[in-house]
Amino acid sequence: MDQTTAETQSDTLATADVSDQSQPQDSFQNLIPEEYREEKSLQNFSNMNDFVKSYLHSQKLVGADKIPIPNKLATDDDWNAVYERLGRPQNPDGYTYDLPQESKIDENTLKAFSEEAHRLGLLPQQAQGIMNYYNTLAEQSDKSFSMRDETAKAEAELELRKEFGPAYDVKIAQARNLATSTLGADFLRNTILEDGSTLGNNPQIVRAFAELASKMSEDAMVQGDVSSSMTIKEIDNEIDTLTQPGSAYWDKNHINHKKAVDEVQRLYELKNQS
Repeated sequence: MDQTTAETQSDTLATADVSDQSQPQDSFQNLIPEEYREEKSLQNFSNMNDFVKSYLHSQKLVGADKIPIPNKLATDDDWNAVYERLGRPQNPDGYTYDLPQESKIDENTLKAFSEEAHRLGLLPQQAQGIMNYYNTLAEQSDKSFSMRDETAKAEAELELRKEFGPAYDVKIAQARNLATSTLGADFLRNTILEDGSTLGNNPQIVRAFAELASKMSEDAMVQGDVSSSMTIKEIDNEIDTLTQPGSAYWDKNHINHKKAVDEVQRLYELKNQS
């Protein structure tokens, strides 16, 4: 090869190098297959190095906090492992509840619920939510019961006042003394009947004890410190007896005429007080 030829080849190679350096290299975006180029997550990468770093980092994170979902062949131990990973307390004592001081839920109920909640794998916040709901239901039930009992009590009082008249207070006191002595105040107060009334406020029960008390009027247990009186029915019977035809009430010349008239008037006044 002569000098001219060598110089020519050298110039040609040099020219080729310069030509390659002047051509732009393919950017990272051009390396991405066309169907994926519009993906927003890929717009943040300008070179392969950053892309590879990001990919390797994400691979390390895969499965780090992953909790396998047990299948139908899973054992209790498999599920317990899941519950613990999710945040279930180690034992039932780990559940704590934030309830109002006036809550109707007692400690024994809370303890039993905590044991069941732990067995079912409930998280603390789930257990708290259930207790809040249960406490609300209990409060609403108490209010509803109280309203029903007050209504039943008022209706029973109205019914018995009409029946007993001026003897109402005496009859009720006698019935209460007898019922309390035989059944106990707690039983009367806490026994709920189908109509929502308590046993002690049910008119049929009160009437039954009042009638029984009347038959036992000499018994100190029934009488207590109350005085005797007459019911409307007893007053009417007495008036009928005093005003029957041929009685002193109708005979102005009878020695007891005035006494009979005064007594009938007193009975009517007593009846009107009811």
